Amino acid sequence: MAQGKVEICGVNTAKLPLLKADEKEKLFAQIESGDQQAREKYIEGNLRLVLSVIKRFSSSNENVDDLFQIGCIGLIKAIDNFDSSLNVKFSTYAVPMIIGEIRRFLRDNNTIRVSRSLKDTAYKAIYAKENLIKQNMKEPTINEISEEIGISKEDIVYALDAIQNPMSLYEPIFTDGGDTLYVMDQISDKKNKEENWVEHLSLSEAMKKLGEREYEIISLRFFEGKTQMEVAEMIGISQAQVSRLEKNALKVMKNYLTA
Repeated sequence: MAQGKVEICGVNTAKLPLLKADEKEKLFAQIESGDQQAREKYIEGNLRLVLSVIKRFSSSNENVDDLFQIGCIGLIKAIDNFDSSLNVKFSTYAVPMIIGEIRRFLRDNNTIRVSRSLKDTAYKAIYAKENLIKQNMKEPTINEISEEIGISKEDIVYALDAIQNPMSLYEPIFTDGGDTLYVMDQISDKKNKEENWVEHLSLSEAMKKLGEREYEIISLRFFEGKTQMEVAEMIGISQAQVSRLEKNALKVMKNYLTA
């Protein structure tokens, strides 16, 4: 990776703005009210954060422009998901997001090499999609993204497909007090309906060993194919609590069925 590079992706890093704490607080309040100009200014004012993170990957052979663009995607995700009501500095929240985005890129890029032009198209499409979602509060169509960046929809689809890589179902996405939620916990199970389970296992008896809430969670998760997030919203508890109760319920049922 090039060291001391001043211009990255057409951005003069020596002239990047540095926001003061009160400016950040004011801008974020504007962002939360839907101000797109404030969002762009906040992104630009935090690009130094991306630069500081990509320095940690100086031993990588990846192009610094690529790492910077990936880091910017992580920064944007951090801005869009940051909860300003929590007593946490934005940088404390953003740095792990940026690092995670870059590590995923490095991990996946070691397996499949994608041309620079395809990457640039994909990054432009992703950035445009994020902006359109913020502006219109809905998922944009491929035609809308195409019009936004002036690239044919066929090229966009090809580029996005080229940078996609399989994700492990066991990849952690959230940890709360030691209880880790994995990708598989977010996927609806449309196949494991009640008739399939009962056909192979005596689940009805096993479920009688559960408490009322655990019984409801297992029914929603495995008989109705709901995700943990959907279950949490339906019964009014956190997703982490759903995960804990589900794991405990499955343990109880397993012990009964294998006894």
